[in-house]
Formats: sequence, structure tokens, C-alpha cells
Amino acid sequence: MTEGLSVPDWPGVAVSLVLVGVAALVAYRQHLRLTRELLIAAARAAVQLIAVGAVLLVLFRHTGLPGALGWVALMVIIAGQVAGRRGAGVPQAIRAATSGVAFGTVITLGALILLGVISTQARVVVPVGGMIVSGAMQATGLALRRVHEDARAARPAVEARLCLGLPAREAFLPYRRSALRTALVPAIDSTKVVGLISLPGAMTGLILAGVEPLTAIRYQIVVMYMLLAAAALAALAAARVAEYRLFDDAQRLVALPA
Repeated sequence: MTEGLSVPDWPGVAVSLVLVGVAALVAYRQHLRLTRELLIAAARAAVQLIAVGAVLLVLFRHTGLPGALGWVALMVIIAGQVAGRRGAGVPQAIRAATSGVAFGTVITLGALILLGVISTQARVVVPVGGMIVSGAMQATGLALRRVHEDARAARPAVEARLCLGLPAREAFLPYRRSALRTALVPAIDSTKVVGLISLPGAMTGLILAGVEPLTAIRYQIVVMYMLLAAAALAALAAARVAEYRLFDDAQRLVALPA
């Protein structure tokens, strides 16, 4: 344990269940019909985190960088499934989402490693990769949802642009830009207010571990910049893949479910 770092022991974790009880009580008393779901979510979180902690313990001690990259690849696959469900209705949404998350993660994490910005130790690559994958997943899900909504709502406008002789890519361009703006706004807003409204996770963790605040700030700056890049690259790749699937070989807009 890091000197000076106070980490809750297991009895302390058990005591924190009181907070879950408070949330469950609110849900029950307000008749939200979420009490059971809330309790299941809390139990799942505990089981999943303990299991992941055990796996990471082995990974950090025995596998090195290859194991870390394999774990990041697994996160990419899971994130693609989650983001793809948000874009339900877009043809092959999961493939588009996975492609976007993978593209944003590979470029961003690869740049950090190759340029020597972060260490190649597994205990560094895994959490940094996890943050990148998470940011890419959120941006991809938002982009695909907006692509689906715009493709349905703006169908007459897109078809009119096609009738004027524009290729599919040009006909859908305003709506791709709309999807990218929607995907990037959360990341941009978070970057604008970082440190003013809240201390982000990476910085908070380092400070709790006893690292000097100015050192923690340097790491957090890198984190915010990498999240911006990951979101932009992932959303762009996913939107382009989805856009390609929206049109058939004759460059006609396919019918989309509600």
C-alpha cells in the first residue's frame, strides 16, 4: 500500500452499502419501480469489480504489455456492442460502432505509447486504455443515434439532394456533420470545465495516492486531450461506416426502422 494512502478495507466497503440502501429507499418510497433493478446493479457492480480486480492482478504481474493490449482489445469489443445498441436501426450498427471505437482507441493509445507520453507498463496501459475506450464508446453511441434519427427525419431532403445529382456522401454530409457535433459536445464541455466543477478521475486518483497536485494536473491534461482525440476519431469512423451502410449499390437511401 502506498504510504499515506487511506484505502477503505472490506468492512468499510460493507458499511458503504448503507448508501445503496438510501438510494433503494428513495426508489421504493417514490414508487419508481427501480428498487429491484438498483439492488441488482449494485450487486453486479461488486461482483464484476472483484472479478476484474483478480484478473488485473494476474495481468499486471505476469503478462506485461501484450496482455494489457489484449485486455484493451476485449474492452473495445464490449464497447462496440454497447455503442451499437445505442445506434439500433442503423444497418450493421454494431460493426460500425466497433470500427469507430477501435479506430479511436488504436490511434490515440498508439500515439501515447509510441511517443513515450505514457509508460508501457500494463498497470498504466490498461487504465489509460479503459478511459480512451469509454470516451470513444460514448461518442460513437451518440453519433450513431443521431445518424439514425437524421436519416429517418431528413429522408425527403436527402432524396432530393440525390435527385439533384449529388453522390450519397455529399447528400448526407450535413447530417454526418450534425452527428459529429452531437458526439463531440459532451467531450468539449467536459474539457471546458475540468478542474472548475469537479476533479476528474485520473487526477483524483493520483492525489489520493499522494502525488503532488501539479504532477497530477499534468497527467489530467494528457487525459483530457486524449479523450478529445478519441471521441473525434471514433465518432468520425463510426459515422462514415454507418453512412456507407445507409445507401444501397444504386446510391438510394435504405429504409430504416423506427
